[in-house]
Amino acid sequence: MGYVTVARLPDVPAGTAKVVTVGDRDIAICNADGRICAIDNICTHDEGSLDEGDLDGFEIECPLHGARFDVRTGEATEAPAFLPVDTFPVRLEGEEIQVEV
Repeated sequence: MGYVTVARLPDVPAGTAKVVTVGDRDIAICNADGRICAIDNICTHDEGSLDEGDLDGFEIECPLHGARFDVRTGEATEAPAFLPVDTFPVRLEGEEIQVEV
């Protein structure tokens, strides 16, 4: 599919996440202190929507049970999740956020 424009920088302020749909995937675009990351929006523990949790630095917390993931790598950093979430390459073209799925 290649890179797809999914949002603009002003749509995702620092410390927030915005969900976009690309094909059949819901992807959370996270602005972690100015670094834009893209991760699968589904917690690997109980399928909670990660965008509804808190983004603290480079970690996002699932609102259901408190599992945490590193938005740069997708790695689970706090139980009860142990499996990582998928991450996607991101690039910026001016103010456009583009994700490769």
